[in-house]
Amino acid sequence: MIDIIAAVGIDWLLGDPPDWPHPIRFIGWIIRKVETLVRNIFTNLYAGGFILLFTVIAVNVSLLLLIKLIIHPTFFKVIEIYMLYALLAARCLSDEGHKVKKCIDEGNLESSRKNFAYLVGRDTENCNEKDVIRGMVETISENTVDGILAPLMYMILGSFFGHGLTFVLIYKTVNTLDSMVGYHQPPFKEIGFASAKMDDLLNFIPARIGSILMLISGAILNFDFNRGVRTFIKDRKNHKSPNSGHPESAVAGLLGLQLGGNNTYFGVLVSKPTIGSKVNELNSGHINDAIKIMYLSEIMLLISAFTINLMFGGGK
Repeated sequence: MIDIIAAVGIDWLLGDPPDWPHPIRFIGWIIRKVETLVRNIFTNLYAGGFILLFTVIAVNVSLLLLIKLIIHPTFFKVIEIYMLYALLAARCLSDEGHKVKKCIDEGNLESSRKNFAYLVGRDTENCNEKDVIRGMVETISENTVDGILAPLMYMILGSFFGHGLTFVLIYKTVNTLDSMVGYHQPPFKEIGFASAKMDDLLNFIPARIGSILMLISGAILNFDFNRGVRTFIKDRKNHKSPNSGHPESAVAGLLGLQLGGNNTYFGVLVSKPTIGSKVNELNSGHINDAIKIMYLSEIMLLISAFTINLMFGGGK
């Protein structure tokens, strides 16, 4: 738990300096290399997608174990804490959200679109101001689970077996695969099927526990908890993903917003149901509200995990 808390603290302090080596960039490089091989070898890309998934996981875990074998334990501890920190995204998500908000507040829609585009897979060139705000609230809500709470849960779970970094590395490998190839549109529909389904599976429990933490955090922040719970119960399944609708519906209800709806991906219009009700008009301040919920949810998870560890793990 001390290593995990240290990693969270470093993430809050430093975020993701662009010039520092980052495991996600390396994972992305491995994915592209293996994807190219799979496309060249397999005619059945559904089957090839399973090979892609398990090969990338095996390569990343094998490299981690090899490093652990050949490096002195003290130095490996430094690497371990660095990687735990690098696989969290709270400060990065916060910084990107504030950057988009600043552009909107300055009336610079074009810059807000460009910064928004770095975070999402949807087409952004025709987004208006409210589209960008809606998309940022959705992105922060969804990534509160994908980028923060779920990685922390896998770190904590793995730590009980002495393999916190291995568990979270597998999770982030699958999550990165999903973000790179797990689309329903060509050219990824077939090869990304396995990665998308595995990501759904690994996020199933974190999305639900995380959404409850987000609702409690919203109540502490004096947002509308009752409306948040009602919206969560009513709209959590209004999403093509079996998991993303849970945190999005929690935040939509807490803030009184309508999220979801149609978006364009690779030039193809994708129809989606809406989440929440338009109690309040979207404004840039809602980006800050989503960030506050994100940070407090992370704190709530750490407090819960630390308490459980003290109760059942003797504080180790």
